[in-house]
Amino acid sequence: MTSTITYIRNWQKAILAEILHLKKYGSSRYLMLNGQLLSKSDSYTYFFDIPAPINVPKGATIKVEWGTKKVEGRILSAEGNNVILALEEDIGIDLTEAQLLHDPWELLDQLYERLEDIRESKRKRARIKKLLDPSMPANHPADKVKTPSHELILRSKYNPVTYIWGPPGTGKTYTLARVAANKYFKDQSVLILAHSNQAIDVLMAEISTFASSKRKIEDGEFLRYGSQIGPALIDHQSLTADFLLQKDHSNLSEKKAALFEERRLLKKDLSRSFSKRDSDQLIEIEKKLSGILEKIKKREIEFVKNACVIGTTLAKAASDPVIYEKDFDLVILDEASMAYVPQAAFAASLGKRVIICGDFKQLPPIAASRHKMAEKWLREDIFHHSGVSAAVNNGHLHPHLFLLKEQRRMHPEISAFSNKHIYHSLVGDHKDVLEARASIAARVPFPGRASILLNTAGSGHYGMKDGNSNSRINLWNLLLSFQLIHETFLGGGRSIGYVTPYRAQALLMEQLLSELYEKERAEADIIAATVHRFQGSEREVMIFDAADSFPHERAGMLLTGKDSEKLLNVAITRTKGKFMHICDLDFIQKHVYKNKIWRQLADHQLQNGQAVDPEQIGRWIKNQHARLQWMHARKREKVYMDLSNAQKEIVISLPVSDKLDKEWEEALSVRSAQAKLTLLTKNNLPSIKPDRALLESLSFPFILIDGKVLWLGMPAEAHKNAMPPYVAARLDSAAAGTFLKTQLNQRN
Repeated sequence: MTSTITYIRNWQKAILAEILHLKKYGSSRYLMLNGQLLSKSDSYTYFFDIPAPINVPKGATIKVEWGTKKVEGRILSAEGNNVILALEEDIGIDLTEAQLLHDPWELLDQLYERLEDIRESKRKRARIKKLLDPSMPANHPADKVKTPSHELILRSKYNPVTYIWGPPGTGKTYTLARVAANKYFKDQSVLILAHSNQAIDVLMAEISTFASSKRKIEDGEFLRYGSQIGPALIDHQSLTADFLLQKDHSNLSEKKAALFEERRLLKKDLSRSFSKRDSDQLIEIEKKLSGILEKIKKREIEFVKNACVIGTTLAKAASDPVIYEKDFDLVILDEASMAYVPQAAFAASLGKRVIICGDFKQLPPIAASRHKMAEKWLREDIFHHSGVSAAVNNGHLHPHLFLLKEQRRMHPEISAFSNKHIYHSLVGDHKDVLEARASIAARVPFPGRASILLNTAGSGHYGMKDGNSNSRINLWNLLLSFQLIHETFLGGGRSIGYVTPYRAQALLMEQLLSELYEKERAEADIIAATVHRFQGSEREVMIFDAADSFPHERAGMLLTGKDSEKLLNVAITRTKGKFMHICDLDFIQKHVYKNKIWRQLADHQLQNGQAVDPEQIGRWIKNQHARLQWMHARKREKVYMDLSNAQKEIVISLPVSDKLDKEWEEALSVRSAQAKLTLLTKNNLPSIKPDRALLESLSFPFILIDGKVLWLGMPAEAHKNAMPPYVAARLDSAAAGTFLKTQLNQRN
């Protein structure tokens, strides 16, 4: 049997391999603009504008890349659309553009140090041994169990380790909150840990709500510890350190707020025009803030020492001695399937009892390194390494595994697939879930239907790869998805998710929403992201865009590889009332084996009458967006008008045509002299004299006018294997135009 010391050594090797990989290859990049040197002393202080806020903590080590130069430094502040950096070298006085490189390898370094501490503690090592080898018989009195929550309370009282398998919507937050509150009522200390801030917020809010319904909770007994507090705690501000600071040390709180506001205004002024006076003042404010924040930190340490139930992230716990030097009666680790095994071990070392809660049928932890130790210990979760998931795969539940088996999130038409194909009928629907979700399914689009497969077969060959990242993109699916979001919003939907396996596709949708749907997003919760980013959240309506299609010759590994079942499970089970799956059925049936989960999903929806075929597109699209319009591709009046109004450039992609008819020739001949014509075609067109001809084309026809007006599916005769009815989409979007031009530049 492997000793705990050996486990720790192997984990440290895995962590070191990941750190080295991140340092060498893995930096996240952020664009910075209008850089200004503020001061020179021990380091060089720079001020930059950033197009969008970045989530990099103060004090984090970073690198700045400018041209061929790369300089190390650290973050002084990164609030709003500005960032202040302390760099080790001078990179100039005035910089129009630079790249900030950051990866959280420091968090891994802190975890490495905590493992070093654990090696020296016999008590902590014993706790980890029980976590990894929970072979001891269960000691709780099973005959006394009254409810699922009561069973978990008994398990956590009599057993050192309890594993909870919580499939989506089965009430793990509800159950964990009651266990934590029970320990609190018995004057026991509880630490709540999770990978994400959102999970901590949701669980702490539920614990507070339940405990408060039983008795009065004094301020400070429950503490949400950390700076990234989200919307789930809007009605629970008394859980935060900021609330306690304002209540007990209002002078510090007010000074901090005043300095933050003063800094914000100065940053705004510096973004408009550089001033030496403003620069000096900003540096002085940073010094004052450092002093105030140091005093506040001391008060927060007192808050932690006095709290009975504390919620914080795994990263915060491993970096802050006020947490990792404390011993708790019970540690609850939520989202355990997303945590590295050494993170789960660290969590278990902090308490006399530990509850490990997660779903090993969802996405595992993410690691970049391909080192064998990283592959083994950072890419598989604690359920795998403890033997808990293996027991399930062998047809029985581990004696220390508690299964939550009644889902209350999804409409039964949606859960039918995951219940059967992923959870193998171990999970069922609560009796009231159909009634609870019927109102969502009743809305447009597709009123009265909860699960829909929007089949794009025969629409054209729109599959492509981003020339930069090699991530897959499908513009036709993208526009159909935007239309679904639009229809859903107009039908009253205010909780809408767009999810795709591919980062480039998610990013393009995010850009499209920011450009075309800013007002609507202010009124609704509309999120576009990859499947990985959606894990742990939920929406009333979910649009799953598979993106894969012809002319790709095989489906991507994300949809068919080792973790594809987990990825599809997350994509489906985020949904409450309406799940819309966009895919090309012909592509799936030709390129995906029947035993693959994506094929099984498509077959399940097809067999249950949930498919909507391409010829029905005119029936379900009820509302045209002002900047996205759908029409028959044979109707050319509007495209001819756009061509005649072109001011700078017309780009036409003709993947298969060797000619255009006289109407097209005439429409192009009357264009403005300033509008240069570029033809993308593998064939010469002697009847048209373009300003530029590129004997290379994308696999689908399009017309791009002035880098903004995009006609997709036009000219119709330039389609490859498209089937009637021929549909075209007109999109007015600078983001889409920039994307297409970038792709063409990368190919030519």
